[in-house]
Amino acid sequence: QVQLVESGGGLVQAGGSLRLSCAASGRTFSTYGMAWFRQAPGKEREFVAAINWSGGSTDYTDSVKGRFTISRDNAKNTVYLQMNSLKPEDTAVYYCAQAPGGRGRPVSGEYNYWGQGTQVTVSS
Repeated sequence: QVQLVESGGGLVQAGGSLRLSCAASGRTFSTYGMAWFRQAPGKEREFVAAINWSGGSTDYTDSVKGRFTISRDNAKNTVYLQMNSLKPEDTAVYYCAQAPGGRGRPVSGEYNYWGQGTQVTVSS
């Protein structure tokens, strides 16, 4: 059984930084792509960033490019999302997800395994 556990969310002022972590267990972490999605109140879940199995390929939604960085440590079975220059519009529950294959794609319907989410609130 795959388990994904996010941590690192919190309240931060605009312009600040947070680093989210997602610890995975249950199957060979280094084989699968990983992704972060987020969902703001009243909005649909949206893609934020993805990383392939090795960490050699990443993808971001346009609104976070240059501010967020996704990375992974396969020795620790953990994926990270470093978030800098945070804006109030980044406020959401952030979820990590494990892809069905080696690449993470920006389509939430392709992911079968999700964490419970961690709240990120950015105050203006």
